[in-house]
Amino acid sequence: MSTNSQLLSIKDLSISFGGLKALNKVSIEINKNEIIGLIGPNGAGKTTLFNALSGLVEIDSGVLEINGTQHEWPKPYELIDLGISRTLQGVGLFPELTVLENVMIGGSNFARSGLISAALGLSAKDESKLKARAMTALERVYATGLANRRADTLDYPVTKRVALARALISEPKILLLDEPAGGLGPQDIEWMNSLIHNLSSQCSVILVEHHMDVVMSVCNRLYVLNFGQVIASGDVESVRRNPDVVAAYLGAHA
Repeated sequence: MSTNSQLLSIKDLSISFGGLKALNKVSIEINKNEIIGLIGPNGAGKTTLFNALSGLVEIDSGVLEINGTQHEWPKPYELIDLGISRTLQGVGLFPELTVLENVMIGGSNFARSGLISAALGLSAKDESKLKARAMTALERVYATGLANRRADTLDYPVTKRVALARALISEPKILLLDEPAGGLGPQDIEWMNSLIHNLSSQCSVILVEHHMDVVMSVCNRLYVLNFGQVIASGDVESVRRNPDVVAAYLGAHA
């Protein structure tokens, strides 16, 4: 892809926790409408990189560029203005709220006042706009029929869809998916693959995922982390055949 299609670039990102080097000069880039996979063994640094992009950890060094412009590493409350949204490994829904209300919370920054209807302190106009945004997000995950259901009545695969809709309500340019297929059965994983493919028409996606069939099916390119460093990157097939990647997953004698 051409340089002017580059949406996000991370250069030489390093993060330490005490004496442990969690990330060591990690560099990645993602282009517009591209799906990037971050893979590697447990403890490789994948979630730490997500946390750096989400403003949840302090970095030692590193340069962040968005649309070719250098930015300070964001605070969590700055993410939506930068066009970044994230799902979590745990879906984190409020069980006593409806599906629609849970999704609305993800877009509460678009309202001029606080958090949902009377409890959120929204004006009627703000609430109407926020509901419309939430319904659009639910439509993107094929869940509009669930809008009035309480979250605690949903089965787990459906809660994953609602959590994804909550991340989409802000219409991000960069969507961070943290183990989107975690806990799903084969049929639901197939559905998730299709959905991620569809999302890339409207935003770029960076995903951390342990289900390698998902990674191999949906990603345009992969970055492989091991012990906090990028040991391989490239298209799916070249990474699959890389001996350093095989050794990282299966042991040096594989």
